Amino acid sequence: MQNAKGGAGKKNTSAKYASPNKRRFHKKKINKNVGIDPALLEKRAVAPKEEVKFVAKQSFADMPLNESLKANLVKKGFVNPSEIQEKTYEALRAGKDVLGIAQTGTGKTGAFLIPIIEQILHRKNTQHTHALVVVPTRELAQQVSDEFRSLGSGMRLFSSCFIGGNNINKDIQALRRQSHVIIGTPGRLLDLINRKVLRLGDINTLVLDEFDRMLDMGFIKDVRKICYNMQNRKQTLLFSATVDKSQSEMIDWILTDPVKVQVSNGTTTGDHIDQELIRIGSPEEKFSVLAKMIQDPEFKRVLIFDETKRGVSRLCGRLKKEGIPSGEIHGDRSQRDRQKALDAFKAGKINVLVATDVAARGIDVNDVSHVINYQIPRTFDSYVHRIGRTGRAGKTGKAYTFVI
Repeated sequence: MQNAKGGAGKKNTSAKYASPNKRRFHKKKINKNVGIDPALLEKRAVAPKEEVKFVAKQSFADMPLNESLKANLVKKGFVNPSEIQEKTYEALRAGKDVLGIAQTGTGKTGAFLIPIIEQILHRKNTQHTHALVVVPTRELAQQVSDEFRSLGSGMRLFSSCFIGGNNINKDIQALRRQSHVIIGTPGRLLDLINRKVLRLGDINTLVLDEFDRMLDMGFIKDVRKICYNMQNRKQTLLFSATVDKSQSEMIDWILTDPVKVQVSNGTTTGDHIDQELIRIGSPEEKFSVLAKMIQDPEFKRVLIFDETKRGVSRLCGRLKKEGIPSGEIHGDRSQRDRQKALDAFKAGKINVLVATDVAARGIDVNDVSHVINYQIPRTFDSYVHRIGRTGRAGKTGKAYTFVI
């Protein structure tokens, strides 16, 4: 049932879970500690607008694609291109620079990999690396690598994935092998460039995926250095979920006369997410309130954020002791352990994933029912990226933030 403002009617969750001994909410104290006005963290969701379903003008079978690539698309269950895929394909196929603005989950990975595979197959010399794909997180790099292998199956196409946390010597060995596409995070790619084992001068195509998040995570200098090392590139593809004036100068420097394709409004808001503060009486009561919340059947798939790696590990351990199946993702975990936790969360083997902000940037997990900020993030931008993990595909999400 909806209320007069169009939001879904609901019970007062913060009252349900808050400590009976809670003290009065002290706005100035919280502002001083975290730098975010708590008033911004309480907001009723606006009823999602009726989603206008995109209807592709042609199917993949009708497109001028390699037959083996078409067969692989069929195996993956893809019949028609998504909006971002259809609207960027001709420009990418023609070798033009493209600025694509679309949210996570709209098919951006396929939008750049499908034409890249086509270009590789049509090249006379297929021995050299054709494209470099730069992404902000290890998890996203692994996802792109897996998707390339899947789309290029049976066509003798090879890729290498270079991310922090992996053995650098193994990466150096991998660079001696043939790779049509190199995928990596900025820090590890620059490490290999500085060691003079990765040379970018002959690579034709540069893809910058999740560009806004790379800038948010402080990779602006790294991106500049990578672009500088690829001054002979013929094509650049830049995909971003959001755009603002502060990025325009950088984008103009990277792209040359780009084709702009926009399938989202280019802004990030929490309008479709119910946002509440959970006011806790004391630090000692915080965990018990959390445990009570997530044992409610309504909390089906929960992403919990803490500020520090140690805090994440400690919280995950306490949840497990309470009999709540949980996993953890943070910078001190090996890539194998991070991927294992993420896969278990996606598969429903665990219904709680505890993470630092690394999980808010680049991880695409469907049907996250709740996001809980166990600690308030330092910036409002981080907050928006955190809560953006819920409320997808036209659904209303729920986000709670603990304050003491």
